[in-house]
Amino acid sequence: MADPSSYRPRPGEIPDSPGVYRFRDEHRRVIYVGKAKSLRQRLANYFQDLANLHPRTRSMVTTAASVEWTVVSTEVEALQLEYSWIKEYDPRFNVKYRDDKSYPYLAVTMNEEFPRVQVMRGHKKKGVRYFGPYAHAWAIRDTVDLLLRVFPVRTCSAGVFKNAERTGRPCLLGYIGKCSAPCVGRISPEDHYELAEEFCDFMAGRTGTYLRRLEKQMAEASDEMEYERAARLRDDVGALKKAMEKNAVVLADATDADLIAVAEDELEAAVQIFHVRGGRVRGQRGWVTDKVEEITTGALVEHALQQLYGEETGDSVPKEVLVPALPDPVEPVQEWLTVRRGANVSLRIPQRGDKKALMETVQRNAQQALVLHKTKRASDLTTRSRALEEIADALDLDSAPLRIECYDISHLQGDDVVASMVVFEDGLQRKNEYRRFQIKGFAGQDDVRSMHEVITRRFRRYLAEKEKSGEWAGAEDVPVNGSPAGAPMAAEDDGVIGGPKDDDGRPRKFAYPPQLVVVDGGRPQVAAARRALDELGIDDIAVCGLAKRLEEVWVPGEEDPVVLPRSSEGLYLLQRVRDEAHRFAITYQRAKRAKRLRSGPLDEVPGLGETRKQALIKHFGSVKRLRAATIEQIQEVPGIGRKTAETIAVALARSAPAAPAVNTATGEIIDEEEPDTTGGSSGESVSAGLPDDRRGQET
Repeated sequence: MADPSSYRPRPGEIPDSPGVYRFRDEHRRVIYVGKAKSLRQRLANYFQDLANLHPRTRSMVTTAASVEWTVVSTEVEALQLEYSWIKEYDPRFNVKYRDDKSYPYLAVTMNEEFPRVQVMRGHKKKGVRYFGPYAHAWAIRDTVDLLLRVFPVRTCSAGVFKNAERTGRPCLLGYIGKCSAPCVGRISPEDHYELAEEFCDFMAGRTGTYLRRLEKQMAEASDEMEYERAARLRDDVGALKKAMEKNAVVLADATDADLIAVAEDELEAAVQIFHVRGGRVRGQRGWVTDKVEEITTGALVEHALQQLYGEETGDSVPKEVLVPALPDPVEPVQEWLTVRRGANVSLRIPQRGDKKALMETVQRNAQQALVLHKTKRASDLTTRSRALEEIADALDLDSAPLRIECYDISHLQGDDVVASMVVFEDGLQRKNEYRRFQIKGFAGQDDVRSMHEVITRRFRRYLAEKEKSGEWAGAEDVPVNGSPAGAPMAAEDDGVIGGPKDDDGRPRKFAYPPQLVVVDGGRPQVAAARRALDELGIDDIAVCGLAKRLEEVWVPGEEDPVVLPRSSEGLYLLQRVRDEAHRFAITYQRAKRAKRLRSGPLDEVPGLGETRKQALIKHFGSVKRLRAATIEQIQEVPGIGRKTAETIAVALARSAPAAPAVNTATGEIIDEEEPDTTGGSSGESVSAGLPDDRRGQET
């Protein structure tokens, strides 16, 4: 536990101006980000008698080891910078609204020639119209199923669309009248696009026009005694009305607004948001957060607004936002929302009428969400705490291992040997800190030697990070499996994105040590991991191994394993950690193997990326035709210059073509000319299929 006075800035150092500040722990990890109208006044509140601080704030300042700040010109800039840093550093003590799911949206891909209606999650894409979010995907599908009677817009995937286009036969929806079948030319691209726009208009709340038009057409059909057509139109009107009933009018003035309500207690807070468009509730979502410091309802609302609109622009930010309490001060937040929307945004508390009544409904939803969350969380927290305590008792640790790292080796009969590192903090996965390794210190199958290399590389990098930050200096670099000290290490973090960053924005790959290292294996793997740590001079990290056969826990230097009861929560957590490391390693190993098996002659051309390889194959049709082409013909491909064309020609000339395929029934030589999109010609790349007896030998 750090003493805040040890890193308190000297009097006069802190400027009396707006800015953003960061608290860092002893490993230089950002643990809290905040903004202030006056940095001097705000930071002074943290450096007072610990007994006067809120328990969560006291925990934060005693965990921190330093504080730094950045001065900005206005409070709006401070708000924007605070949001950016919270997204970048993911500080553990900041208010973070935990969303237990990615809320689904109804999306219409207006950026395509034939727009498609579908369920979408995740980040929003340019040119796509979104409606929602909805609480459940089935609610979207029910609505779409009703509307396709009137607006038969395409809903199929690109693969289904192309297959129908190729065969000239539409899918089932085309036959039953719930798709206009643009794939087979039943409707022109322009008419289908107009149909998609009408669908969007209806979803946006402009429903009266279509209902009146359909009712008029129904009456005309009846007058002309076209009763079958009138019946179909009657059913269409019924479908539209049923869809509208699912979104009853809540605000009579066709308001576009978001209503935000907060329910809180001393430890946690729940936020609920209702999205009202055209006077109707079009979506609902909610978050829950720990109150990591003493914080007002207005501040919770401010954080919710950042979470909700931090990456939104234009009409995604409504012209009216109704909240239970206003941030203090409110002007910078309102100005920030106006900038995001590009037009004035009203941020206020509803006082009377329909809006206040609807806010009370949102408030009740928030209260129920908090009660439900606390019911689930109580059991979850108790279970995880008990599991960590059981592990600490079984391994004779001084305290519960809040950060656990697990390592696993994976290969296929000694080929494509890789390793994985997964991280669990407080019993929960920390996926942005997962890492993966290629074993390059030697060739062949040796799990013990591989484990030694991986542990050495991981913790040598950790020591390098400590030395870089000035926290540690001394131990010499230790060679890995005979490689000279100071030699470049094999690529860690291959393709893994995310994780903490240095001040210059570069990833800090292995900056934070665990309290416990778990290896997938028995006594030999545990001994190798312990030896690697000892060689690096690290003696404050515990090591254990979990053997698959009997689920025994092995500890370095012990003749017998530690046997935890099968019903033990601690054993269950270790199994989860081990199985996650195994899954991550197998996934990486299979990806590497598949990439190797799909390789072709073009992969040997230095500096030739996937885009230009695809362009070459598309231009010539196959590697065989490309091999027969002249340098001038290769230069005709966009992006291929003279030097690159010569390099390609030389590389293809060196690669001997495979023997021709033969039909074993007739003896006929098969001349393959199928286009190859993988970079190798047909018959020249190794088959990606593996015998069943080899598939079962992955480790």
